[in-house]
Amino acid sequence: MQKDQSLTRRRALAIGAAVAGAAGTAGLLSVHAGDQPVRPAAGVAGPQTRRALKPSAYRLQPLTGHGPPRAAARRLLVRREPFLRVSGRGRTMVLTFDDGPDPRYTPDILDTLQAYDVRAMFFVCGEMAAENQDLVERMADEGHVIGNHTWSHPLLTRLTRRQIRSEMKRTCEVVEDVSGEWPRWFRAPYGAWNRAAFQLGAELGMEPLAWTVDTLDWTEPGARTIVDRVEDGAAPGVVVLSHDAGGDRSQSVRALRDYLPQLLDDGYHITVPRRRHV
Repeated sequence: MQKDQSLTRRRALAIGAAVAGAAGTAGLLSVHAGDQPVRPAAGVAGPQTRRALKPSAYRLQPLTGHGPPRAAARRLLVRREPFLRVSGRGRTMVLTFDDGPDPRYTPDILDTLQAYDVRAMFFVCGEMAAENQDLVERMADEGHVIGNHTWSHPLLTRLTRRQIRSEMKRTCEVVEDVSGEWPRWFRAPYGAWNRAAFQLGAELGMEPLAWTVDTLDWTEPGARTIVDRVEDGAAPGVVVLSHDAGGDRSQSVRALRDYLPQLLDDGYHITVPRRRHV
């Protein structure tokens, strides 16, 4: 009974955060099926290599169970490219963080977001979420959107359909088990999408979301450079990509403390998307 009450509270918080967060823009921020995303000018972004997790005293064995997802939405339209930005009234922006959660960096990011009463999106890796369930629980409790970034951060274009589905589904199940909500968004590692990823994501009830502004924080360019990239790229509808795991993310933590209050002072409303059902 106590767990059921906790999950109900999380769902109410998430709904309340989306409604309250969008009130300042005279309407909920939503992703429209008819939007034509703009392709990034540069090539595929993101870490070229990912620091391997320490082997395995903690790494979980594959999850079992072959039934349909308990809370997955009905199958969605299969897209040919991910959303790169969101639409909504006013100066709305979305902050996203990939690869976590990591107990060294994610708590500091959550603390900063909480200090400014801002919601963000966290695209978690299943193996990290399974090891750091308290952080996934905190994300849900504080109204953030938890997306699917696969189980082990592989290059999907080198996997079979069966392997891609396993990477996605196992992560969905961990997120749902901890947060009570099946992920509604997914992001391909390295931004490497293919037809199978779009198809399988839709079958699992998830929409693909990429980004508009890449901070390239994984290259550790310095906190000031990360701040400049966010502020220079700020515009209505922008989705910002940063990381809270996968390497030394101390610069990302420091940069957020600088650019978040500046964006708010500049009149931007930092929120999370509400998916429009297709």
